[in-house]
Amino acid sequence: MTSTETPTAGRIGDSPLRPDGTLKVTGEFAYSSDLWHDDMCWGVTLRSPHPHARIHGIDISAALALPGVYAVLTHEDVPGLNRVGLEHLDQPALAEDVVRYQGEAVALVAADHPETARRAAKRIVVDYEVLPALTDPRHALDDDAPHVHPDGNLVRAMKIRRGDPEPTAPVVVALDFEVGMQDQAFLGPESGLAVPDGEGGLDLYVATQWLHVDQQQVCRVLDLTPDRARLHLAGVGGAFGGREDLSIHVHACLLAMHTGKPVKMSYSRDESFFGHVHRHPAWLRYEFGASDTGELIYAKADILFDGGAYASSTTAVVGNGGTLGLGPYNIPSVSVDARGVYTNNPPCGAMRGFGCVQAAFAHEALMDELADRVGVDRVEIRARNGMREGDRNITGQLIDSAAPVAELIEIVRDLPLPADPVGERDIRDLPGGAANSTHGEGVVRGIGYAVTYKNVGFSEGFDDYSTARVRLEMTAGEPVATVQTAAAEVGQGLITVEQQICRTELGVDRVVVSPKDTSVGSGGSTSASRQTYVTGGAVKAACEAVRASVLARAAAQLGARNLRLDGDKIIAENGEVLASLADVLGDDAVDETVEWHHRPTEEIDPETGQGNAHVQYAFSAHRAVVDVDVELGLVKVVALDTAQDVGRAINPDAVVGQIHGGSAQGMGLALMEEIVVTDGKVRNPSFTDYLIPTILDMPPMQVKVLEYADPHAPYGVRGVGEPPTISSGPAVAAAIRAATGKALRRVPVRPEHITL
Repeated sequence: MTSTETPTAGRIGDSPLRPDGTLKVTGEFAYSSDLWHDDMCWGVTLRSPHPHARIHGIDISAALALPGVYAVLTHEDVPGLNRVGLEHLDQPALAEDVVRYQGEAVALVAADHPETARRAAKRIVVDYEVLPALTDPRHALDDDAPHVHPDGNLVRAMKIRRGDPEPTAPVVVALDFEVGMQDQAFLGPESGLAVPDGEGGLDLYVATQWLHVDQQQVCRVLDLTPDRARLHLAGVGGAFGGREDLSIHVHACLLAMHTGKPVKMSYSRDESFFGHVHRHPAWLRYEFGASDTGELIYAKADILFDGGAYASSTTAVVGNGGTLGLGPYNIPSVSVDARGVYTNNPPCGAMRGFGCVQAAFAHEALMDELADRVGVDRVEIRARNGMREGDRNITGQLIDSAAPVAELIEIVRDLPLPADPVGERDIRDLPGGAANSTHGEGVVRGIGYAVTYKNVGFSEGFDDYSTARVRLEMTAGEPVATVQTAAAEVGQGLITVEQQICRTELGVDRVVVSPKDTSVGSGGSTSASRQTYVTGGAVKAACEAVRASVLARAAAQLGARNLRLDGDKIIAENGEVLASLADVLGDDAVDETVEWHHRPTEEIDPETGQGNAHVQYAFSAHRAVVDVDVELGLVKVVALDTAQDVGRAINPDAVVGQIHGGSAQGMGLALMEEIVVTDGKVRNPSFTDYLIPTILDMPPMQVKVLEYADPHAPYGVRGVGEPPTISSGPAVAAAIRAATGKALRRVPVRPEHITL
């Protein structure tokens, strides 16, 4: 990715054009799959066809004999520690004696052409002894369950206890719920280019979400120091959590170091389904106790996440699912148990909404049931029990900024509804109408609501920070600011935000964003809705440091105090222009680097689950309107309206775009998105059979944005990207239940769930 400079200036609160926007729309943007290097060769991964098997031997001789093959590598060729992992180093970079899921990497091939590499990989003979596979996470902790890892199948167990340990209530509602495995389904498959430097080091150009953690893992496996393994962000075609874990990174580097040649790896769509983690499937059992008028008295929840074969970020997903799993409600007494387990299913990790998505389907379905049981409107039941500023959540943490639960749900309730269908309708407006499947017989309309909240940033004591370097200088008589961070731009618009902050703080119009790489300190992961908050905070602080340095220099030169900087002018307290920036700087530049940390969080008490686990919360609500053909089981979402508190809209157009995109992913999980895994094997690893919403599926959306500033955050911002993914799906499911009268305790909702 080259340095970027936007032609249209914009400051905080504006919506300037994205510097990458036109290139992406016109197809000119260079993604990681477009990488090229003279004399490069191609890498391919051989993967296990079995969910669980012992490896007795690997014969690579036939593959090496194929003309055009440069290298065939196994775990024996790993020079360092053959272990990777975000939170636990539990996954081999290349399988050793055992494979634990279908698709696990076993061997690598480098050849002069990708087809040659694929042919060579097919010639590798692996002697597998197929072993019984543990594929039902509900039995993973049974005494007689086979161990996926030597230490057992439990990744993490969390319990939260607060209030009366034996509560009672006059009204009790309970349910079981199941959430299927969702894929991030980013359009740009995993790809990258590793280039050896001829001196024992290399440069890796890769689409990722966290350059520095990738670098740490690459260095560990290759036995290199960080100065010898330099990572650069290549063009990212979407992420949504699926690029936090390694994919081609170590494999391309191993091949490049072994061959001495640049190595490109790029997954096919099918391989991508095996090459990254997915959203955790979940099994949830909930019970709410309330008064006769619907005020919550207690809640109990038992949440089980299938982490698959390796831990990835399961530990943190359990933390989120447990601490946030009862939704944005005031509940005096709580008992929550959340667990993540190993199985021989595909590994699961980060995905937008991160543990809260699964829980929201359960707690919102139960809130509807409670409303019906006590005879209270479904919006009113949420407003009555919703958090407010000054309340404490289930971990005892004070909600010390806005918590507009009641306002958000009432806003979406009061938005105009789509007109009721009258008379004969255009067939294209009917569920299944585009396929001429229905002509309106048995079509029923339903309306559903959901409200939720999500933490922003990393939690439970994690030292979450970002680093920014800002340089201010005169170029051709004009002030130019250059900002450098390692925070990954994955399509969310971070580059534009960095520019807007520099323009606001320094008063300059020209802002250049340097390429993202590991030559500057870590920017943390582009996940947890954290980058505008944390990297934005770092850029703001670095700009403030630059401004202070410039004004200190000006004060010394001019013998004046209380100066301010406005673009290319130094201005006195009375508004008089005392000097130009060029006069103060001359040919020099002011350069400042800041490592910025948000306020600390803390680990929760292991026995009670109490503690200040999170740095910030963001709230959202959705209303869905659906038409359901109850005879065919087909659903059309007619409207999906939302309200969200974003604290401060740094870029209003980008905020609305994030809300649209997040809502689409939540709706997709409610209706169609599921990786189908049978006996540990993925049955639908393609966009032919794994369905995602298209523009034809997305309904009109009314979006209402609230801006209740968080006093603890830079500019008052709150994370934006994840909350709409959490509340949209439960609203769609609720609307289908309203139309059909069926309980629908599993998502995605399939046609047979509606018709049977």
